[in-house]
Amino acid sequence: IAKMNALTEAQGIQALYRASRAGVESDLIVRGACALRPGIEGVSDRIRVRSIIGRFLEHSRVYWFQNENAPELFCSSADWMERNLLWRIETCFPIRDPALARRVYDEALANYLADNTQAWLLRTDGSYARVTPGGVPRHAAQQKLLDRLAR
Repeated sequence: IAKMNALTEAQGIQALYRASRAGVESDLIVRGACALRPGIEGVSDRIRVRSIIGRFLEHSRVYWFQNENAPELFCSSADWMERNLLWRIETCFPIRDPALARRVYDEALANYLADNTQAWLLRTDGSYARVTPGGVPRHAAQQKLLDRLAR
């Protein structure tokens, strides 16, 4: 799972495509520009991309890797863009404390993957489809986070 504002860096996109072809499931939460095309049979059919368009323009970048039975969580300053990864000084650091890693995972990743009111899914053709609650309770990730932090 990766959360960022933009995903346009070609080598990173190719690495995600290789992972998909190898059977790796990837959920990406990309607020803005995304050059990756999910759902292409045999290329990116194991990749899902969603965008949350809510009240706040966020700047969190969080990456979670299952790593078999040893999951790792990282926070970063960089979007996956050429200018950020190749031409700037950015940072990416692991969250080693299990309680803190769980909180970051719950608030920044699981919460946003559950959003069914402000989320849009990126289609293979580059268009977006709005996520709707269907028969389940409404879940707005940013509001859930505000409610939690207000307690």
